[in-house]
Amino acid sequence: MENYIITAVVLIVILFALKNILFTNVNNVDLELEIDPETDSSKTDDVTVIRDFTPRELSNYNGFDLEKIYIAVRGNVYDVSKGRQFYGPSGPYSNFAGHDASRGLAMNSFEIENLRSWDQPIDELDDLTEIELKSLDGWEGMFKGKYPCVGKLVADPQFSK
Repeated sequence: MENYIITAVVLIVILFALKNILFTNVNNVDLELEIDPETDSSKTDDVTVIRDFTPRELSNYNGFDLEKIYIAVRGNVYDVSKGRQFYGPSGPYSNFAGHDASRGLAMNSFEIENLRSWDQPIDELDDLTEIELKSLDGWEGMFKGKYPCVGKLVADPQFSK
């Protein structure tokens, strides 16, 4: 009986340690603060730069190449960096990072096959069903309400139709 109790306690400790290793939170690193500790990051966080992004430029904002994570929805580019646990590397929506996520969101599919690569024309979404468009409306409303818009997705002349 004593062996069962010891085994159970050891198993619980191992499972708890394994849970902490596998499910740790991803911490954001403020690179500007790391480089220049004198920088007041509270001032830089509030600044939103509105600019145009080609799909190629957007692809760099994936949480790997650059710290920031941007996602485009219906032509608007949102900074979803504060949702890194969802959109960052190993997050459930990580495929959307650095992409136009409109089609995947409309279809409620997180598969990479529903995303265009940076060297393809921007998805016009003209073949979506009414139900898919309504789903996309809901997602777009969520992004507008939760994340700052930092720009517009524009076609790269080199890869336009």
